[in-house]
Amino acid sequence: SSCVFLLEHHPLLFQSITMVAYSKIVIAGGGIIGNSISYYLAKRHSISCIIIDPVGIAPAASSKAGGFLARDWSDGSPVGELQRRSFDLHAEQARDLGESVIDYRRLEAAAVALGERGSKPSGKKLEGIEWADMNVRGGRKLGGTNTIAQVHPKKLCNAMWEYSQQSVGSKLVVGKVAGAVLDDDGSICGVKLEDGTTLEADALVVACGPWTDSSRSWFGSKVGEIMPRILGIKYHSILIPSPRVLNQAVFFSGHGDPEVYPRPDGDAYITGFPDPSMIVNESPGMEEVRAEVVDKLIDATKKTSSELGDIPPHTQQSCYLPTTSDGIPIIGELPEVKGAFVAAGHGCWGILNGPATGESVAELLVKGETTHVDLKVFGFDSTYR
Repeated sequence: SSCVFLLEHHPLLFQSITMVAYSKIVIAGGGIIGNSISYYLAKRHSISCIIIDPVGIAPAASSKAGGFLARDWSDGSPVGELQRRSFDLHAEQARDLGESVIDYRRLEAAAVALGERGSKPSGKKLEGIEWADMNVRGGRKLGGTNTIAQVHPKKLCNAMWEYSQQSVGSKLVVGKVAGAVLDDDGSICGVKLEDGTTLEADALVVACGPWTDSSRSWFGSKVGEIMPRILGIKYHSILIPSPRVLNQAVFFSGHGDPEVYPRPDGDAYITGFPDPSMIVNESPGMEEVRAEVVDKLIDATKKTSSELGDIPPHTQQSCYLPTTSDGIPIIGELPEVKGAFVAAGHGCWGILNGPATGESVAELLVKGETTHVDLKVFGFDSTYR
């Protein structure tokens, strides 16, 4: 037929017509990275997926993180391009999903150095500092509303997932992955769960945050040796209801170097005193909250702000931030296994870099290439590893 003749004599046209995108996509992990991939598969490509998570949507750090966003703080590093793109995508998501729905806003950030005197300074030492007023030796601006923003991670994940469900029918399966099912040529053909269920799949994306390390056994020993270790750094945080809505995030130097991110709902999110990195054995959503670390955060708040220091926290929590040994996320296709991808290890910038990671991985799954971010630096064969 003329159709066959056309395809035989126009190889480029033949390639474009027969290029088959992954159509049975399973994402392991219901946090910011998995949800971002699902969201952009739906929004940009009208493709549904299945998210598998032991608990549900955003059970761990993607529920308990601070949601602080900075556009240019990684400039000059391998993560700089990803971070700038993702900051801009956060603003786009806020327009599409609703700023008030995800508690997105622009704000300022300052660095404040603390002394030990226990006094409340006045005058120039507090110039440009909105609310931190105890033991202040000095401060400087880290960014304004053109480069600093914030979002509520849990609300963002919920909104993205609602869009994925309603627009293309993506589904959540509560369960734990036991391993990948491979066909004779080593390609993904399914995902086996611990309860014995097998889901049909031609692509499996591992986006399990600090629990990604357990996926080293999913693809066989040879592949497990290729994958860098992913560890978790445990952070505690408290939420204090501030008397007024504050508009300046503060990074303190001294008294344990706490970080405070005021939110538009009136809460002040306070974190600090991280544990050393480790293999994570605690279950998602079941992370132990240690009273002695909470007490340190409360004490640090008393020593930094007369406005917040006497207000007891209404929430005490902890979570693990996933990190690699070189500090660079892993984003890309797993060598040796067609259809296997990993997106994890984003450290303290996981919420910030979620959207650009999701956009890029969605493009990889659909088109085999990315448009906005070069992922070579994040691959398994990156020269930075």
